[in-house]
Amino acid sequence: MRLRRFAVTTGVLAAGASLLAGCGDFRDFGSFQYACTITVDEGTVQLDEEQAANAATITAIGLRRGIPDRGLIVALATAWQESKLHNIDYGDRDSLGLFQQRPSQGWGTEEQVMDPRYAAEVFYEHLERIPGWEDMRVTDAAQAVQRSAFPEEYEQWADDSAIMVAAYTGAADEALTCRSTDEEGGVTATVSALTSSLLGDWGDNTIYTEGETDLSVPVDTPRDGWQYAAWLVAHSHGHGVTSVSYNGITWSAEDGKWTKSSDGDGDPHAVVATITV
Repeated sequence: MRLRRFAVTTGVLAAGASLLAGCGDFRDFGSFQYACTITVDEGTVQLDEEQAANAATITAIGLRRGIPDRGLIVALATAWQESKLHNIDYGDRDSLGLFQQRPSQGWGTEEQVMDPRYAAEVFYEHLERIPGWEDMRVTDAAQAVQRSAFPEEYEQWADDSAIMVAAYTGAADEALTCRSTDEEGGVTATVSALTSSLLGDWGDNTIYTEGETDLSVPVDTPRDGWQYAAWLVAHSHGHGVTSVSYNGITWSAEDGKWTKSSDGDGDPHAVVATITV
């Protein structure tokens, strides 16, 4: 298992350049309220709750735009390098947010680039303008968008980003787990708030059903099911989600694991998140 820890090091930044160029002790994931782990055949990546949620949003925005997996990997690798997947309100000169986008360079207003959804959208817009980006190395595609002073640094996140894409696109079953180690202070848990986030990431046309304490998302295929299941687990901490169930398998926030129901029954056509209101 690979547990990554990072150190903040500053450097000269370009229009969307790298704020964090080096690696060392940046975060001890075990000391945070939520520890999330993605495990697939290719390896393991560990995240804190903000990183998990931001990565889920970046991936969802890309999927909604029809971006292929390669583009999702480029976006996640870029956000890893620029902000370590934290929506930071500082950077070189006026660089801000997940992708360290600069309002003075036409990326949007300060408020816009600090919105993870907007930041992801505008990153993908720029990526799609690059001729032949699909055939470039991850670092070269990212650099074509970001124009960083450290053009090779994005490549170090390519493998981890591919692992994350496998989980967030539903290509890997039960790949993302998160566990709450403390009480969630300051969380106003409502089904409507979770629904609002769902629609914000996946689009207003997303079909769902609300109950008093649960949100159900209908799906057609197992890949769709695990795609939404991963998103719900990744956003569980900020919305008071206590469990996510799909096709007879349930993730619990209490123990942070996926377990099969005793009778093996489950709905293969809906993903259900339960929250504590």
